[in-house]
Amino acid sequence: MTGDLHCHTTLSDGSLGIEEVIVQAKRMGLDFLAITDHDTLSSSNRAQILGERYGVKVIPAVELSAWDKKRNSKVHILCYAPQKPDRLEGLCLKSCQIRKDCAKEMIENVMARYPIPADAVLHYTKSSKSIFKQHIMRALVNYGYATELYGSVNDKLFAYPNGECLVTREYPDVNFVLDLIHSAKGIAVMAHPVMFNNTELLLELIEAGKLDGIEAYHYSATPTQQQKLVDIAKEHDLIVTGGSDFHGLYNETMTHIGSMTTDKENLDKLFKLIHINSQKANKAAVKTEK
Repeated sequence: MTGDLHCHTTLSDGSLGIEEVIVQAKRMGLDFLAITDHDTLSSSNRAQILGERYGVKVIPAVELSAWDKKRNSKVHILCYAPQKPDRLEGLCLKSCQIRKDCAKEMIENVMARYPIPADAVLHYTKSSKSIFKQHIMRALVNYGYATELYGSVNDKLFAYPNGECLVTREYPDVNFVLDLIHSAKGIAVMAHPVMFNNTELLLELIEAGKLDGIEAYHYSATPTQQQKLVDIAKEHDLIVTGGSDFHGLYNETMTHIGSMTTDKENLDKLFKLIHINSQKANKAAVKTEK
């Protein structure tokens, strides 16, 4: 039993649709898949139906944008199987709006340098709940101002923190995000701690009892770093997850569905916690009805 618990579709910054991603997961022999589009749970219902059709069990999930105010840096939190997903709707809408506002400014900055129409970017965002830098770069490639999505042009325009056209803003505080996930009876896992240098924050959040798991198996971490994260998770009895962080055409690094996975032991831990959260949510619903 194995699962890829981190991948994206056209609902955020992936290039493949929900069905294409699920079919590929089936080809790769995966038993479980979590579609973790940025700040949206819109895939959940359709993904569940398609998963049943193709024989892949889909876990409802979302990758939430958050901010580490102490270090002034971003952090991503994976939320799995929220029993009360409506409680996350406002947070998702807020984060998507932040990203759209940043993207609008970035598009204006790019258009001041390269004579492309705004709808050249929007053409690639028809299914997405937000606009991402990858969509802007794809338009630049299409109009001949770059030959690749990641390279010298992307570095010049969007490299963090000094890209000429880069616009960033703070996302909601990570502690608020984690509290909201648990209020929604979801499972909170820190995504790719190495990618954003979130290790110090990781230890602080573990000490505060705010995390349920760590995404240890991710391409951004070396085998040594992955083992260190596994050791931290085991020390604190946390779930260890793995995922490809697949984006299709928009992958920054070579990765494919199933390239990083979560094993049976940790899937069992995840499902046990999902069951506990489901029971709590049901009990709360019964009390409310009374």
